[in-house]
Amino acid sequence: MTPVELSRTVLHAVRRAVDGGELSVPVPARAVVTPPGPGGRGDYATNIALQLARPAGRPPLDVAEILRPHIRDTAGVADVEITGPGFLNIHLEQATATAALVREILDRRELLDERGFLDRCDGSHPPNTNGPSNNSGGTRTSHASPTDTTPYGHTPTLPGQVIPLRIPYDIRAEVVADTLVRIIATQGGRVEVHHARPGEPFDLRPVPAPEDPAPLGPDAARWALLHPAAHDRPRITADHLLQRESNPLFRVRYAHARARAVTRNAARLGFEAAPGDVPDAAALVRALAEYPNALTQAAAHRAPDRLARHLVTVADALLAFQHTVLPLGDEKPSAAHRARLALAEAAGTVLAGGLSLLGISAPDYL
Repeated sequence: MTPVELSRTVLHAVRRAVDGGELSVPVPARAVVTPPGPGGRGDYATNIALQLARPAGRPPLDVAEILRPHIRDTAGVADVEITGPGFLNIHLEQATATAALVREILDRRELLDERGFLDRCDGSHPPNTNGPSNNSGGTRTSHASPTDTTPYGHTPTLPGQVIPLRIPYDIRAEVVADTLVRIIATQGGRVEVHHARPGEPFDLRPVPAPEDPAPLGPDAARWALLHPAAHDRPRITADHLLQRESNPLFRVRYAHARARAVTRNAARLGFEAAPGDVPDAAALVRALAEYPNALTQAAAHRAPDRLARHLVTVADALLAFQHTVLPLGDEKPSAAHRARLALAEAAGTVLAGGLSLLGISAPDYL
């Protein structure tokens, strides 16, 4: 069960409780389901009981107790715990949860490539990292309408919202704003970017780069400007070009290349990916499951650095896992190998999609 499916499951539980007369509340349009925070339990948690407590006129714990059996009886859910003031902590059946997550990512992977997403974002084009654009008087906009056919991780948390961004004439502000056009579009929102006139306040003003990043090349320049938080001064150094583990951009792109390589090598060995249970890949599975929330937070906080850092987390988990994908020696490909290959391909897909949103290429060979 994926985060999107689990959100629907929670809403169905509310609807069943309302239809059965257990609750008297309007069914909300969406239910927020996220991985539990520090000290949390289970695979996912939702605050839906706290959200409904006031309109229901009942304590959150009572609402949680009503919803708990409706969620627990859903296929793919192993158990539901109530913690704190009324959080519902959901444990999934791991054998089906991992397979469902991987299947959803792979089913949508053709929508995650750079051309597929950017073509649906009206007016959005890869950014210019050589200096401010000539768009001095107008706006740069993008919009998308997430549906069940949108790429994995794209969720309608900002449906129909128009978000103005007034920025200074500064290369870092340009690149951050350009990236937010695409990130906010993944949430169903639309960004209008304006250059602020003298005396106008700024909506987005990251700390400027100390020097021109263009000599690094387009990919490294964008990473140098996007990976640090907006309040941190970016480092414009050749370290971003090094093919070493100390370089996070290299790790992300190398992990993507490794995902493509194991797919090619598996084809030579005569087997293909098939989603299934992968019990020894908890870190990678969790990183993939958290990708939608990373996009949501990057959009909400106008912070592309949150997406960049999450891609590093996915990449590090994949690099630690990828050596288990292919059979060794005389070993024959098994269902376990096919499931591991599917997970590696899913990770590569998420990395490619995330890099595309940042405006950075994802090479198949590195």
